[in-house]
Amino acid sequence: MKAIAVTPKQTNSIRLVEMDTPKVSDVPDGLGVLVEVLRVGACGTDREINNGEYGVAPDGFDFLVLGHENFGRVAEVGANVRDLKPGDYVVATVRRPRGSSIYDKIGEQDFTTDNVYFERGISRLHGYMAEFYAESTNFLVKIPPAIAEIAVLLEPLSIVEKGLKQASDIQERLKIWQPKTAAVLGVGNVGLLTVMALRMRGYEVHGFGLDKPEGFMNAELCHAIGATYDSTAGTSIAASTEKYGQYDLIFECTGYSPIIFDAMQSLNENGILVLASVTGGTRKTDQVPSDLINQMFVLGNRAMVGTVNAARENFEAGVKDLALCEAMYAGWLRRMLTHKIEGLENYGQAFDILNNSAKYKAIKTYFEVAKI
Repeated sequence: MKAIAVTPKQTNSIRLVEMDTPKVSDVPDGLGVLVEVLRVGACGTDREINNGEYGVAPDGFDFLVLGHENFGRVAEVGANVRDLKPGDYVVATVRRPRGSSIYDKIGEQDFTTDNVYFERGISRLHGYMAEFYAESTNFLVKIPPAIAEIAVLLEPLSIVEKGLKQASDIQERLKIWQPKTAAVLGVGNVGLLTVMALRMRGYEVHGFGLDKPEGFMNAELCHAIGATYDSTAGTSIAASTEKYGQYDLIFECTGYSPIIFDAMQSLNENGILVLASVTGGTRKTDQVPSDLINQMFVLGNRAMVGTVNAARENFEAGVKDLALCEAMYAGWLRRMLTHKIEGLENYGQAFDILNNSAKYKAIKTYFEVAKI
């Protein structure tokens, strides 16, 4: 079968490779499922791995198959698989409990404390930019046919779902928490999914990005789902509170770390800030009003938490939000799927878009590996 692979830590090593098609029997205990890949998302993580920034090949291989955002159809199931059958649609989770930490041992591998971790398409496990993959039924989430066209968005949405679940869990400290307003910093792919998930929960949502709203599709999508959009080029997050008030929840997904300090000053009392960006640079920020921020957090019982990776429950929550959004705002999620690449062999086109997303005005780029 065909697959898109890189040599980890080697810049621009992306290429098409031929591999043996996996088998149901590759998975022990009769729990194997062979999945035909229908769509696979391409994102900044894939770009960064191809840039040589990180990534680890599986044992016995000198290459790593990319791709963690996936959607497929069951082709064959093992003898002990009861919850899936050929023809079912599925999305696979990404991280696996193969580490030594207590979190891996109890099935909470997305909270692992191990430096050595196992993540499809990223670290020590091949990803989904291939024609087929084999996986245990335990790591597959069944997808209703009604949302098949948008299900490739589930993996990035799962990160949002985890962040919102953590926020809710933390706010149990208040015994009663009735949040009404939220700000989403950054309205790219993940930011728009955050806007959607918050709207599905009834929040008044305010999205922020660098671009001016005129002719900006992301801003149009915010408005279409009942949220606002403001450009931070004209209004800082802190200044926006003069118009909207302080926010009960702020979800950051910009990739620009200095904005966090503005966000910390924009939270309402008892509010919570969720950070989703992974910033691997060396940027430093001067003139941070640290005394003020410290005072606000202590006296106002504010909180901040990071979110990365996701558990099965977060994927399952995402299925519900995708279905609800499709029912309430039919076609909205499909508008996010801006750039379809037909066939794995056209990987050069996909990575050109990833490397020049502003030029292409891309929200979500994905491969159509086979027809739904």
